[in-house]
Amino acid sequence: MADTSIPVRTCVGCRRRAPVTELLRVVVRDGGLTPDSRRRLPGRGASLHPTAECLHAAVRRRAFPRALRCSTSLETGPLEAHLAQQVS
Repeated sequence: MADTSIPVRTCVGCRRRAPVTELLRVVVRDGGLTPDSRRRLPGRGASLHPTAECLHAAVRRRAFPRALRCSTSLETGPLEAHLAQQVS
């Protein structure tokens, strides 16, 4: 039987479900997408696998504005820098 104490979310990039421990929470701060590794920042969040492939898929599908209920375009620079740092 699966452990039901860990919440499950859907990645906005690949649309696969995964435990929150495997996903990166992303919020809007100052008009840009900001990673929330500790899952503590206020506001609506979107979950994303911490991979460049899922990020590009989410941007291509315009999933972030929909998931975060934001009508303006969002800057992905801080999120891309965070993911690049994770890989290094």
